[in-house]
Amino acid sequence: MTAKYLFSEISIIIKQLQYNNYRLFNYFVDLIKISLVKYLMKNEKNKTAIFLILTFGISYLIAGLFYLSDMPYNSIYGIIFAVVYMFVPAFATLLVEKLIYKTEIIDSLFIRFKFNKWFIISWLIPPVLAFLTFAISLLLPNIGYSADMEGMFTRFSSMMTPEQLAQMKSSVEDLPVHPVWITLVQGLLAGLTINAIAGFGEELGWRGFLVKQFEGMKFIPASLWIGFIWGIWHAPVILMGHNYPEHPIPGIFMMILWCILLSPVFLYMLIKSKSVIAASIMHGTLNGTAGIAILMVVGGNDLTAGVTGLAGFLALLIIIALIFIYDFFIVREKIILKMLTLKTENEEIWPKTLDKE
Repeated sequence: MTAKYLFSEISIIIKQLQYNNYRLFNYFVDLIKISLVKYLMKNEKNKTAIFLILTFGISYLIAGLFYLSDMPYNSIYGIIFAVVYMFVPAFATLLVEKLIYKTEIIDSLFIRFKFNKWFIISWLIPPVLAFLTFAISLLLPNIGYSADMEGMFTRFSSMMTPEQLAQMKSSVEDLPVHPVWITLVQGLLAGLTINAIAGFGEELGWRGFLVKQFEGMKFIPASLWIGFIWGIWHAPVILMGHNYPEHPIPGIFMMILWCILLSPVFLYMLIKSKSVIAASIMHGTLNGTAGIAILMVVGGNDLTAGVTGLAGFLALLIIIALIFIYDFFIVREKIILKMLTLKTENEEIWPKTLDKE
């Protein structure tokens, strides 16, 4: 038996062992994957945890990469980043529901286009909020009225050159109607179209997936939890200057509180409309009309003026109070003091009455 023959036999044995080890390794990997999926599918709480880990993990990773890129947030690159960021909750929802759990999502996540009056109400609440915020702003100290939008030009002065600012003023003066009405029309149209699509990126997660996961919870705690999660999710973009460029650190806490206040309004519209599409329209219209609140005010800052400032908080409290009054004293089907129970197919989606405690 030659050394060459021995070496050849040993090589064959080693290759066979490597092949067997590879098969054994794959077997254990598949076993772990199957066991993990079975474990995760045993408890709906695991489903919520996976969604939150994916949503926050992907969102914060994207935000970190954008921050490290040194690209300015107030630029076209910032707009692209913000739009991508908005679609992360929907992406995480699809990963959890379709890839991991392989469940049906169209009806269970309220992706319904059946029109009713609550679509219109959802569409009109944002401009009402913007004008109400504007009116309340004028009652606050150090904030005044400016029909020529001097306050807006002052805010833009730090982001534009004198030439650009002068050109902007000239363009505004040449408009046939006041910019506030143009903003209103544009915001309403965008809210039904392109902004609604971007809004759907968030709403499929917040008002679709999370609402389904919180089934069995009372309306108020569910809306508070969703609002809290929604607010924290905004933290990276707030630190980059979104909504609170003058006060990014306090802005994080302001945004959390704002989302908590806004959440019951969105949840109520979702339940009444029976559709996450209506919530998406409301979200898109809110983004398109929020600027109305600060177009004609001078003074104040990002913590006091605007829909995300103190004036906006007070305006939201008024809207919430009106919804409470409507739910308690006018409508027959009560929602706010009831428990969320969600049904699929073409059944009604109404919170069920709680037993007296």
